[in-house]
Amino acid sequence: QVQLVESGGGLVQPGGSLRLSCAASRSIFSFNSMGWYRQAPGKEREWVATIISGGLTNYAASVKGRFTISRDNAKNTMYLQMNSLIPEDTAVYYCKTNDPYVFWGQGTQVTVSS
Repeated sequence: QVQLVESGGGLVQPGGSLRLSCAASRSIFSFNSMGWYRQAPGKEREWVATIISGGLTNYAASVKGRFTISRDNAKNTMYLQMNSLIPEDTAVYYCKTNDPYVFWGQGTQVTVSS
């Protein structure tokens, strides 16, 4: 059983950057893959990015080239670096473990507006 807590969200102007963190209550070494999801107002929750223990990453087309997912097992933390932000990135961002067990965080709000 693991608790996940997202942080780093906030209000940013278009073109700006934010780094989100997902801190776990115990080691994340045993999780083969983890990912980030987001839910914008009036939309369903969507997948953003995934990282596996071997270092491979995958990104949704809407964020590829702008976002970077990473994980630091020693710090029990996963990150999402978000650059060149646009208003369409406005959403609540959630972190999630994939296997062997699924856990979700409570989310952090990101608002991109001028």
